[in-house]
Amino acid sequence: MTFSEQLEARYAEMLTHYPTRRSLLVPFLLFVQDELGYLTDEAITEVSERLELTELDVRDVISYYSMLRTHPVGRHHVQVCTNICCQLKGGAQLLRHVREKLDIPVDKGVSADGLFSVEEVECIGACSWAPAMMINYDHHEELTVDRVDEILDGIRRKHSEQ
Repeated sequence: MTFSEQLEARYAEMLTHYPTRRSLLVPFLLFVQDELGYLTDEAITEVSERLELTELDVRDVISYYSMLRTHPVGRHHVQVCTNICCQLKGGAQLLRHVREKLDIPVDKGVSADGLFSVEEVECIGACSWAPAMMINYDHHEELTVDRVDEILDGIRRKHSEQ
């Protein structure tokens, strides 16, 4: 598999900053995902070979981190936490609201225009600020329905102006 020149340069530089190849697995997977949109089977094979790991090792790490994905998602991937802290403060209701607002059924995952996708996740590490969600790499904490609407409407507005 061939990556862009920018990703190849980033990879070469990363090799100089980590004591072992395995140490750059998560950061490199994130950069690959940013370039491709998601981690394809071909990309996973390439990463495992470059880092001298088995594909199973790479897939185990991918399955652990909710920010790593092996399927296409919308341009803005919304992950709503429903772990116990978020659940107790309305995480399930926020997830339902996000799906309704974006008109994304549970079994579909991506909006018709491809702008949004929604996923329920177990934890995004924001228990003290529940309920929380992440959009791409941006955390949003202590959410209310109104605040969620503000955030999502702001993203829609930004794209309609482009």
